[in-house]
Amino acid sequence: MYSKKGIKARHTLAFRLTLWYAGIFSLSACIAFIFFYLLMTSMFRDQTDRDLYRQAGIFSTIMATDGVEFVKRFAALESQASGEKKIFYRLFYPTGISFSSSNMSYWQDIGVTRANIEQALRGNSQIYETLTIPNRAEQVRILYSNIGAGVILQLGQSLENVASFVEAFRQIVIATLSMLVLLSAGFGWFLARRAVSGVQAVTRTARSVSAGSLEERVPVNTRGDEIDQLATTFNAMLDRIQHLVEGIQEISDNVAHDLKSPLTRIRGAAEIALTTGKDVAEFERMAASNIEECDRLLDMINTMLMISQTEAGVGELVKADVDVNQIVKDACDLFQPMAADKRVDLVCAEIETASLKGDMSLLQRLVANLVDNAIKYTQAGGRVDVSVHTKKHHGIVLTVADTGVGISEVELPHIFKRFYRCDPSRSTTGAGLGLSLAKAIAEAHQGRIKVKSEAGKGSIFTVVLPPRKLAGLDVHSVSSIKSI
Repeated sequence: MYSKKGIKARHTLAFRLTLWYAGIFSLSACIAFIFFYLLMTSMFRDQTDRDLYRQAGIFSTIMATDGVEFVKRFAALESQASGEKKIFYRLFYPTGISFSSSNMSYWQDIGVTRANIEQALRGNSQIYETLTIPNRAEQVRILYSNIGAGVILQLGQSLENVASFVEAFRQIVIATLSMLVLLSAGFGWFLARRAVSGVQAVTRTARSVSAGSLEERVPVNTRGDEIDQLATTFNAMLDRIQHLVEGIQEISDNVAHDLKSPLTRIRGAAEIALTTGKDVAEFERMAASNIEECDRLLDMINTMLMISQTEAGVGELVKADVDVNQIVKDACDLFQPMAADKRVDLVCAEIETASLKGDMSLLQRLVANLVDNAIKYTQAGGRVDVSVHTKKHHGIVLTVADTGVGISEVELPHIFKRFYRCDPSRSTTGAGLGLSLAKAIAEAHQGRIKVKSEAGKGSIFTVVLPPRKLAGLDVHSVSSIKSI
């Protein structure tokens, strides 16, 4: 049973879809941020290296043209112009001893790497390294360059501006990502709710149906997506359930009526025999009457079971090559005495060769029901015609036509329902199951049955059966009914 309480939000499919959507979006955004962060850092570093390389080139040119004194003067001017906290320089002898530098009070923690000086002397003219100044967490980019005459230039540039820009970028990205994650979660929730709205509609309809509202249906949109297909299938299932429930209710009413009369007669006969019976013959007549009524009840119950099993597809058809001509001839021979007693002409027309693969006993029952029904509702002096012929692309066509009482237009849609009788008083013999069984047998053989009739002018029943084949869906039909 469905719970009257709603599902908690965190347990819903929409919530899980939202988490997935927001999670994937957040992960993608973080990956993009890391990529751009690394790309930006690399670009700034390369730009700093190009600036240092350009400065080293200027120092080399001055060294080559004007000598070391002019290099010292140029370095001092550049250091003062850029700011002593932004850039510094030092000049070293090959021995690693510094003989000139800018104001190093801000950069006093910066030492010299002997290995870098040796590499510069060996011909590696530009050696780069990045150092972090202790206690300040500030980074500096340093270039070692051989500017000629055995002089090594150590040129350093602060990365504080780069770090400040990158930090500002990081904070902006974090704030933007936080906002985008919230927006993506909200948008994901909207999309998820919209996606599962069809499922929720199915759930609401299922709850209404479980409460007894069989007429409820799921609204179907025109998008044609999976939700619409689910709704269409669910509605078709509800149509089938409603049809079956209505059929059960109708059958229950009819069974109650049809069982009541014979059971009343059985009880009445037994009571009469008990109260008035004085000899064995009286009890024998009572027993014979009760047996007859019981046989009638058993026949009705067996027929009901046969219809239900045939429609439900229980068991398998006993498939064999069936000569429809012979079945019709046998039926005509069987019912000739009955037709003669009613003074009805039963005519079997010249029959074409017609055979199919099917269940002979069921097909015999189908033909017998139609012929019996036609004779039963045809007055004395009337006529019943039975014919079989084949049609290309249609299969085998069996026709049973009579000149009987006919069926009114109002009753035609109902005649194949179980227990339906055109006689509202239900005074005629029979249980109203013959045509229902005939329809079930025809459909089990992938065929169909139809009727044309007019009150007072007779009826024409037509059965169309496929030749020599059975569809796989209806091969499963009725083996267990053979024991009935």
